[in-house]
Amino acid sequence: MTVQTEDRDLWIRRYHPAADCEVRLLCLPHAGGSASFYFPVSQALSPRVEVLAVQYPGRQDRRLEPCVETIPELADRLLPLVVAEADRPLALFGHSMGASLAFELAGLLESRAGVVPVMLFASGRRAPSRFRVEDDVHRRGDEALLAEIKRLAGTDSRILGDDEVLRMVLPAIRSDYRAAELYRPERVHRLTCPITALVGDTDPKAPLDDVRAWADHTTGPFTMKIYSGGHFYLVDQAPQVLHQITETLTRTNRTNPPAPTAT
Repeated sequence: MTVQTEDRDLWIRRYHPAADCEVRLLCLPHAGGSASFYFPVSQALSPRVEVLAVQYPGRQDRRLEPCVETIPELADRLLPLVVAEADRPLALFGHSMGASLAFELAGLLESRAGVVPVMLFASGRRAPSRFRVEDDVHRRGDEALLAEIKRLAGTDSRILGDDEVLRMVLPAIRSDYRAAELYRPERVHRLTCPITALVGDTDPKAPLDDVRAWADHTTGPFTMKIYSGGHFYLVDQAPQVLHQITETLTRTNRTNPPAPTAT
């Protein structure tokens, strides 16, 4: 399938292009999040790791587009764009809703494209097989939805922004929450790629037992890393998380070196 440049640039942000990178890391934002959340990650890991940050419809420069409807639909739309980036070893990192999307996308990469990610980093999200019937934030009123966002983010302005901006993006946030909360894998499939689960020790959305269940979703190695903090532990623990990503990708890439390119 031919990938148009305008489609790629619309969906995938390459803040620090690195033509000679050893591995590419596709980063998938949380509900209400945007590609720019991963700018510091791109800056920190370049040029050894080229970070590709996904921009979902319905926010920032894509705010006039229809929002996300379902996780599987989003994965389907991303698949050809991501396959086009798989000429280098490819890893996926998703936080919260992004972790569910990373899982769905990894399954499509393996089953439809024959591309096995070198690592799936699942951050701040319980395993796909661990459903919660009480997940109904997307059905609540605007004030309740805002209260939930603030509860998860604490008082960190890097996550929240100001209240006026939050209200402007509420439609996108609500749509993301709906997609995340109603997501059920068509089959609770098992990947062959390794999974590293990362979580804050006080995250109310990702109990540790539910995070450990990611191990059931791969035939490959599984690792779980627990950090101090809540749902957005990765903001306060950024140096440790970045070190973990770098160390893991270096080890994995050493074990599975890229095929030589033709000259």
